[in-house]
Amino acid sequence: MRVGVRLILAALPVGAALLLPATAKAWPQPDAGDPFTMTVGRLNCPAGSVPVVLRNQTRQLVRFDLRADSSTVASGSIPARKQVVRNVPVRTGSSVEIEAYSVADSEADTLIDSQHVRNDCPWGSRAKQLPFTGPPTDLVAKLATAAGLVIMGGILWWYGSIWPRSS
Repeated sequence: MRVGVRLILAALPVGAALLLPATAKAWPQPDAGDPFTMTVGRLNCPAGSVPVVLRNQTRQLVRFDLRADSSTVASGSIPARKQVVRNVPVRTGSSVEIEAYSVADSEADTLIDSQHVRNDCPWGSRAKQLPFTGPPTDLVAKLATAAGLVIMGGILWWYGSIWPRSS
């Protein structure tokens, strides 16, 4: 294969990323036509809920419907250029699909955004500390190295004691 062909094949992915910027993005940005945006925060383990922030991008009142697994959790309205925060409950060990809908009188509800949230908080009363997973790995590594050196030293000692002899 010639050098020119190799250079073209090497530059092909870079050229595709530059010429097709939509393929380089992992997730699209919020649609500019949406009346509000949804942002899901971090899971609050003791409470078992996740805060959902809805920000109004327009200059007028917007009505919303917040659903978790297709059942309504909160509904209401967002004032112009303001935000509201609603907490969505997530049971320990389960997950929910949080969906934000824009509600209008004249048309069907419009899905604005959805996100999957999993509650993987520890169970029981030991929620403040991590579970015991065994001895520290650095201690085990030091012990394994020391044992390997002792065994290697023994092999060298034994071989050194029999090597100079000739049958």
